[in-house]
Amino acid sequence: MDIFSIPGSRIVEVSRLAFATPDVDFLCFGESDRPSPLVARDALVRAVDGGETRYPDVRGLPDLRTTIADYLTGLHAKPVPESRIQVAASGMAAITIALNAIVSPGQRVVIHSPLWPNIGNAARLRGAVVEEIELTPTGDGAFRLDLDRLDTMLIGARVFVLNSPNNPTGWTATTEELQAILDIARRRNVWLLSDEVYSRLIYDERPAAPSLLDVAEPDDKVMVCNSFSKAWIMTGWRLGWLVVPEGLRDRLSDIVEAIHSGVAPFVQRAGIAAIRDTGTVETIRAHCAVGRQLASDALSGLNGVRYTPPPGAFYAFIGIDGLTDSLTLALNLVKRHGVALAPGVAFGQAGEGSLRLCFAQSPDRMARAMTRLQAGLRAELGG
Repeated sequence: MDIFSIPGSRIVEVSRLAFATPDVDFLCFGESDRPSPLVARDALVRAVDGGETRYPDVRGLPDLRTTIADYLTGLHAKPVPESRIQVAASGMAAITIALNAIVSPGQRVVIHSPLWPNIGNAARLRGAVVEEIELTPTGDGAFRLDLDRLDTMLIGARVFVLNSPNNPTGWTATTEELQAILDIARRRNVWLLSDEVYSRLIYDERPAAPSLLDVAEPDDKVMVCNSFSKAWIMTGWRLGWLVVPEGLRDRLSDIVEAIHSGVAPFVQRAGIAAIRDTGTVETIRAHCAVGRQLASDALSGLNGVRYTPPPGAFYAFIGIDGLTDSLTLALNLVKRHGVALAPGVAFGQAGEGSLRLCFAQSPDRMARAMTRLQAGLRAELGG
């Protein structure tokens, strides 16, 4: 696959119309309207003023690697040493680095669907054969992963890419499900690549969603990707990391050198400050919980709408009875009703028939957008 054969982004198509249309509430992007934490901004300025603008260690600043390792060790059931941490220029860069490390052209990569489309496209650019296992709808707007079917699909595969909590559905694997997935991967000799960028955005009072870091051993064929974008409200900073098997990090850094040659040191200093400021994650999670409730209130009782509040991430994935063209509906909601949502088809064919709404917004914006969405859905669906 090359740049000319990558499918165009349906989210971008909706957003371009929204940018060109006056007075539109943007709920189609996966980011909050809150500002990045002040401690991160101040740390960046201090680093720049202090001259930290030269090439860094391609593995990441030692202080950031240690800070991430300590953070993960405190959050999960098993310790994560600094020697397993590789800093990357965003969560997507981390995924790309991992795929370059473990996938060769022609090998099979299994993903679950619906899923953020960049992951599958990154595997296709690597020359992989991408196969999808659809998350099974439970009938009430929630989802589950069919582990028996996954077991069969992973015969002869190279990698299974897991995203939990999931974008766009909010599906979140339990610890028992993660152990079962790990057992299957071990038996099938398959790598697990886990995108855990929404790990801290969970709504059942736990500090974090269950993680493969809770169950996997240091020598398992497991890589875990994360990012500062969501939980620390730093989408534009382009800073993430990988947890890799023991002994692999320094070999992996050669791939980082070839892909993006390290991350700006002043951005890494901001990341250190963000992790150490524990209040930021609690603030954004509380902010999202309010938006989640507002979305639930607005969607309940709408004819033809299937929706269950998600256990994780910050999206409402709205199933609509009889919908076969989510892109057209999303465009009409922008043009006629002033609210921008992502079409479900943007996340794979398994997402068709749904819309994705990002509820990580201020209460005022959410209240206005939900009034518009209610009116728009009633008008467009005839209910």
